[in-house]
Amino acid sequence: MTQEEQAVNYQTQKHILNVVALMNHMVGELLNRAGNHDQSKLENPELDYFVKHTHKLAASTYGSEEYNACLKELKPALDHHYAKNSHHPEHHKNGVNDMTLLDLVEMIADWKSASLRHNDGNIRKSIEINGARFEMSQQLIRIFENTVKELGW
Repeated sequence: MTQEEQAVNYQTQKHILNVVALMNHMVGELLNRAGNHDQSKLENPELDYFVKHTHKLAASTYGSEEYNACLKELKPALDHHYAKNSHHPEHHKNGVNDMTLLDLVEMIADWKSASLRHNDGNIRKSIEINGARFEMSQQLIRIFENTVKELGW
């Protein structure tokens, strides 16, 4: 190997190790978020509301009038929840536009998990409804759809 090839090889290996380190940093942040996800629901003022209403939400179709009526009953708990959890667009002044990539990863996992709680839940339908609800770009909607497909959700 020539000296020039060795220099390029060294720089490429250095780049690869930097990417690995940066991705591991993101993974660490995601693991931290996973370990702390929605902890505010386990204490009041949220706990009492979610105990009373979670079964109603599970029995309703996401985005339906019945579902939205449950959300109105949960408003005090949801206001507190959104204030404490940055993976919700409602947490941010400008909604999705103020979120980070880490917020978005946690949000799509949250949507998938929430879809599993509904008797007729469907992550693809959730993406469609929330895309309109939060005025998400078609590009971001497509990224979520591609992610769901790649993960086999």
